[in-house]
Amino acid sequence: RSIYFAYCQEPSITTKLERALEKVAPLLREIFVDFAPFLSRTLLGSHGQELLIEGLVCMKSSTSVVELVMLLCSQWQRVPQRSAGSVSLLCHAMKDHIVRVANEAEFILNRQRAEDVHKHAEFESNCAQYAADRKEEETMCDHLISAAKHRDHVTANQLKQKILNILTNKHGAWGAVAQSQLHDFWRLDYWEDDLRRRRRFVRNPFGSTHLDITCKSLEDYGPEEDEALRGRKGFRGQAVVCQSPETELMLEGDDDAVNLLQEKEVDNLAGPVVLSTPAQLIAPVTVARGTLSITTTEIYFEVDEDEPAFRRIDAKVLVYSEGLHGKWMFSEIRAVFTRLFLLQNTALEIFMANRTSVMFNFPDQPTVKKVVYSLPCVGVGTSYGLPQARRISLATPRQLFKSSNMTQRWQRREISNFEYLMFLNTIAGRTYNDLNQYPVFPWVLTNYESEELDLTVPGNFRDLSKPIGALNPKRAVFYADRYESWDEETPPCHYTTHYSTAASTLHWLVRIEPFTTFFLNANGNKFDHPNRTFSGIARSWRHCQRDTADVKELIPEFYYLPEMFVNSNGYCLGDRDDGVPVCDVELPAWAKKPEDFVRINRMALESEFVSCQLHQWIDLIFGYKQRGPEAARALNVFHHLTYEGSINLDSLASDPPMREATEAQIQSVGQTPSQLLIEPHPPRSSAMHLCFLPQSPLMFKDQMQQDVIMVLKFPSNSPVTHVAANTLPHLTLPAVVTITCSRLFAVNRWHNTVGETPITASPFASHLPSCHTNNSSTNKRQITDLVDQSIQINTQCFVVTADNRYILVCGFWDKSFRVYSSDTGKLTQIVFGHWDVVTCLARSESYIGGDCYIVSGSRDATLLLWYWSGRHHIIGDNPNNSDYPAPRAVLTGHDYEVVCVSVCAELGIVISGAKEGPCLVHTITGDLLRALEGPDSCVLPRLISVSSEGHCIIYYDRGQFCNFSINGKLLAQMEINDSTRAILLSSDGQNLVTGGDNGVVEVWHACDFKQLYVYPGCDAGIRAMDLSHDQRTLITGMASGSIVAFNIDFNRWHFEHQNRY
Repeated sequence: RSIYFAYCQEPSITTKLERALEKVAPLLREIFVDFAPFLSRTLLGSHGQELLIEGLVCMKSSTSVVELVMLLCSQWQRVPQRSAGSVSLLCHAMKDHIVRVANEAEFILNRQRAEDVHKHAEFESNCAQYAADRKEEETMCDHLISAAKHRDHVTANQLKQKILNILTNKHGAWGAVAQSQLHDFWRLDYWEDDLRRRRRFVRNPFGSTHLDITCKSLEDYGPEEDEALRGRKGFRGQAVVCQSPETELMLEGDDDAVNLLQEKEVDNLAGPVVLSTPAQLIAPVTVARGTLSITTTEIYFEVDEDEPAFRRIDAKVLVYSEGLHGKWMFSEIRAVFTRLFLLQNTALEIFMANRTSVMFNFPDQPTVKKVVYSLPCVGVGTSYGLPQARRISLATPRQLFKSSNMTQRWQRREISNFEYLMFLNTIAGRTYNDLNQYPVFPWVLTNYESEELDLTVPGNFRDLSKPIGALNPKRAVFYADRYESWDEETPPCHYTTHYSTAASTLHWLVRIEPFTTFFLNANGNKFDHPNRTFSGIARSWRHCQRDTADVKELIPEFYYLPEMFVNSNGYCLGDRDDGVPVCDVELPAWAKKPEDFVRINRMALESEFVSCQLHQWIDLIFGYKQRGPEAARALNVFHHLTYEGSINLDSLASDPPMREATEAQIQSVGQTPSQLLIEPHPPRSSAMHLCFLPQSPLMFKDQMQQDVIMVLKFPSNSPVTHVAANTLPHLTLPAVVTITCSRLFAVNRWHNTVGETPITASPFASHLPSCHTNNSSTNKRQITDLVDQSIQINTQCFVVTADNRYILVCGFWDKSFRVYSSDTGKLTQIVFGHWDVVTCLARSESYIGGDCYIVSGSRDATLLLWYWSGRHHIIGDNPNNSDYPAPRAVLTGHDYEVVCVSVCAELGIVISGAKEGPCLVHTITGDLLRALEGPDSCVLPRLISVSSEGHCIIYYDRGQFCNFSINGKLLAQMEINDSTRAILLSSDGQNLVTGGDNGVVEVWHACDFKQLYVYPGCDAGIRAMDLSHDQRTLITGMASGSIVAFNIDFNRWHFEHQNRY
C-alpha cells in the first residue's frame, strides 16, 4: 500500500515535461512564428501533409507546449537526403536567430536595469531633496521659534520697564510727591509726524551724564589734512564703474500684467515662509547681519548674534537699535521705498503705522524685487498722489518725482517749503536710518549777529543759487583753482568733503540722545575738542564760510527741534581756548530762547525771499546742477565716491581688503542724494499771483468787511454748549453740528460757495421742543437718555465724528458713553469700561476713511483710549464685538476726576487734566511721559487744546493760561479777566482763539500770548467754538441759544506782526 501511495505522489511525465520545457516555450513559439515560410516546406507529415499549419493551430489553441512537441514528434518523417543542405541551413539560421534574440534580450535587460538604476538614483535624489527641504523648513521653524523667544524677551523687558515707569513715576502708585526729576534722562523718540519730524522725547532708562567721558585734544586730530583727501590719495588707481542711476530697477508703467502674474505666483506659494533671505538691518551707526523671513502675514528679522562684526558693536549702541529681533505685521505697513546703501541700489525702507521705519539691505537687486513682491501692495503710501502699486515701490527716484503731484502743490502754495523739501529728501533716498544719508536742508539766513532780524531785508538771506562753498568769493576762487589744477588719477572735484555726512549729523545733534551715544561710539568714546564742538549758530555759520574743509548744510531739526540746542543732560563738553565753557548752543542775539530761534528760522524758510529762489538750491542738491558740466560750472562737484553709480562693490568681491576700504571711504566722505531731475526745477508761483485766485488761502479780506457774517437763533434758548464744524467739501454732508445744554442737536448744512451765506439752518432749528419723552418725528434730534445729575453739561461732554454722522455723549449714570446717529437720533452703541461716571470726551484728527482715536476721562481718575472705525461707524475695529469693545490703552496717574482732555494722533500723545493737580502727557500706547508743571497758581485745569505743531495750551481756573511744548517746557503764560469757556488753536498752531462769559472773542499769538485781535462783544456769553476747514470762518455757540459766524483772517495778522524780531 505504501508503494502505491508513493507511486501516486510521483509527478507525471507531462508535469515533468511542462517543467522542463517551461522556459523554452517562448523561444519555440517565436521560432515557429518567425520561420513559418521555411518550415512549411521542410516539415512534412507521414502522408506528405504540411505540419506547420496544424502546429500553429495547436499552439494557438493549446497553452501546453508539450502537446505541440508530441504532435510534431509523432508524425515526423525522415527528411530526404536531398534535403540535408536545407536542414543545415535551417540549423545555422536558427542559431543566428537565437544569438540575435539573446543579444536583444540582453540589451533590453540592460536597458531596463539602467532605467531601474536611474529611477533608483532619482528616487534617492528626491528623497534627499525632500529631506533637505524638510531639514531647511525645520531649521527655519527653529529659527522662527528662536526669534520669537528673543522678541518675547525684548517685549517682556519693555513691558516690565513700562510698568515700572508707570508705578515709580512721580504720579504713579509708588511715586513720591516730592520725588526729584533731576535723575530723569530723555531721548528723542523715533515717532514721526505727518511732515516726518521727530519731536517727541521719551524717558531714557539708559541715559547718563557721561561724566567719565573726556574731550579730545587737538593732537588727537592729527595734521589738518582733510580725511577724505587722505582717503582719495590711497585710491588713485581705483577703477570707476560708471552706471546710469536711471537704469537701476527700471519699471515702466505697462508691466501691470507681469506684476499681476508675479503676485499670483506669490499668493500660490505654499508653506509658512514665503521668502527667506540674508539681510542687513540698517540703523544709525549699526549694520547687523541676519535673516529676513516673510510669511503671508508678517515680516521677521533675526540678527546673527554670533557674527564677529555684530559682537564688536558696543552694547550701549545696541540698546538704541530697534528691530534686531523684529516682527512686523503686514497690516502695519504703510509705504515701501527702495534705498541706496553704500551707493548700491540694494536696500529697502519700510514705513509702519506706528510712524517709525525700518531699513534692510539685501545681497542684490533681484532679491529686492522678490521682497517687494512678497510684501503688501502699498506703494510709497498715500501722501504723494501716487497709486499704491508694487511697481511704484520699485520705481526710481526720478520716476517718483515726475509722477508725483507734490511739485504742482508746492508751486500752488498748498504745501510749505519745509514739507516740499522733506518730500524731495524722502524720494531721493535720504533716511533717518542711515546717518550717512540723513535729510539735508539749506542754510537760509546770513545774519546771526544783530539784535534784531528783519525778514523784509534781502541782505539777511543767503543766495540759494550757489552751493555753500561758493558763497564766499575768496573761497570760491580757491575751489575753482583746485578743480582746474587737479593732478590726481581720480575725477576732479571742488570739495573733498561733503555737505552731509554721518559725522556732520552727529556734530549737530551731539547734545541729545541717542546721538550722544552714537557720537561717542564713532569718536573713540570721547567728545570733540571744545573748539570743534558745535557751540554757537553764528560761529558755525562763520566756520562754513571760511574753512576750506567745511561745507556743511543743515539738517531738518534746525527748523523744528529746539531741544537740540540745550545741554539738558549736563554733559561736560569742556572749555574753549577763550575760557568759555561749552554748554548750551549760543543763539543769535535776535533769539532769546531756542524756541525763538527755531520758530524764526522756520519763518525765514517759509518767507517770500526763500520761496522765490528755493528751486535753485533744489537744482544744486537734487537737480540738474548736481553732476555733469552744469555742476562744474556751478562749483558743485564733490568727491566721485559720493555719487550713485560711481562704484560697483560686487566688482571688488575678489579683493575683500579693497572692498572693505572702499566701503569705509564711502562712509566717511558722505553720499549725494539721488538725482531727481535733469532740467531746471520750476519756480514757485508768487504769492501776489495767488492772491487773486478765488478762495485763495493767502487772499487778505477787506479790512472793512464785517466781523460777523451771520447769527442763527434757536427757539429753545438753551445754551449751545458744543459746536463741531466739519465743513470739508468732499464730505457727503458738510455741516456745523450744534448741541445745546438740554442735549438738543441740529445739523446745519455748510455751503462752500464764495459769496453765499455759509450756514443753512437745520429744519429742526426753528421748532425743536425744549423737552420730550415720546418718539415723535420732531424729537429725533434730542438725546433723552438720563445723565448723572451731578454732571455739568459742557462742550467736553460731546464729540462729533468727522463725517457729521454720529455724536458721542458722556455723563450717563451707568458709567458709559454712548453713540447716537445724527440723522435719526437713535442710539447705536453703548461703551463701558470705566469704574465711575465718564466726565469728558475728545477726538483726534481723522485720517482716510474717518478712523480716529477717542479718549474718555472719568471720575475714576483714569482715561481710556478707544479706536473709532470710520468704516463700521463703531468704537472698536471688530463689528462682531461692538457690544464689548476693548480700549487700546489705559492712562493713569491722576489723583482726582478727569475734567479735560485733548488727543493728537499725529504726535501720538494724550494730554489730560484732573480737577486738581498738573496735566499729564501720555503716549497713545499708554506710557506716562511727563507732567506739565505750571506756576503755583495753575493747579486747576479746565480746558486743553493741543496742535500738531507741538503747542499745548491749557486754561486754568481764574483766567490763567499756559503754553507748554509737548516735551514739557513752559513757553509762555498770561492771565485774563474773563471766565473762559472755549479755546481752540488754528491748524498751524500759531494762533489761539478764546471766548468766555463776557461774550468777547479774542485772538492771540500762541507762542507768546501777544494779542492780535479783539472782536466786538456779543450780547451773551460764549460756550463753544470751532473753525471751518479753510480757517476763514469762526462759529461760536452762545449762552443765549444762538450761533454766531465770524470772519477770521490769520494771514493778515501773521504778516502784520511777524516781520521783525
